[in-house]
Amino acid sequence: MTISIYSNPIELGQNAGKTGAELIRKAIDTQGFSNIILATGTSQFETLKQLLTEKDIDWSKVTVFHLDEYIGLSITHPASFRKYLLERFFNHVPQLKAYHLIDGENDPEKECARLSTLIQNHPIDVAFVGIGENGHLAFNDPPADFDTESPYILVDLDHACRMQQYGEGWFASIEAVPTQAISMSIRQIMKSKYIICSVPDLRKAQAVSNCLEGEISNLHPASILQSHSDCQIFLDKPASSLLSNH
Repeated sequence: MTISIYSNPIELGQNAGKTGAELIRKAIDTQGFSNIILATGTSQFETLKQLLTEKDIDWSKVTVFHLDEYIGLSITHPASFRKYLLERFFNHVPQLKAYHLIDGENDPEKECARLSTLIQNHPIDVAFVGIGENGHLAFNDPPADFDTESPYILVDLDHACRMQQYGEGWFASIEAVPTQAISMSIRQIMKSKYIICSVPDLRKAQAVSNCLEGEISNLHPASILQSHSDCQIFLDKPASSLLSNH
């Protein structure tokens, strides 16, 4: 795990996006295609924006999966992660080889099974992720399941996670935030060859400290990133402010 700290979220996202783009190009050059995971949320705004500006990526050779989606939320809802990715990425990028969105309006068990089958046939080259205010990785809230081999799982969202979504302005009230989601599992994320983790903002500082400098624990789910063979963490100064070694 390597940690890089930047002065602001824009600089953070630019560097995370450039690094990720280079890894996508490398995969295409060596194997003829690239399979990637995209995250959503405010932490990914600048990273995705940078990816879209990158030249010489043959997007027709790229297959995209995404991390999580709320149960029962319409694709037209402002907080829908499908809507987020369509509006912020898929509608602006040249033709992809494929992309596989999580349909939270489908039967959850059937949707998990459908996506799990798909991703098992697409080993992931680059995963773009973030860290939640409660230390979650995707929607794997504490205590996270570090053991399941299922690639996609149905999860309950804890109060801190739901408060983050409300606090970021995605929902009109805490009551409106769904209580369940479909999430990529911890083990599936960790199977990615490379992980690019973008974490801006002071409100993430405690989680960053817990996950990057504390012991690996399912009470701080993103702490598992410490054990990945090639994970690069991109922080801005506020998010890094509680780290003791930086």
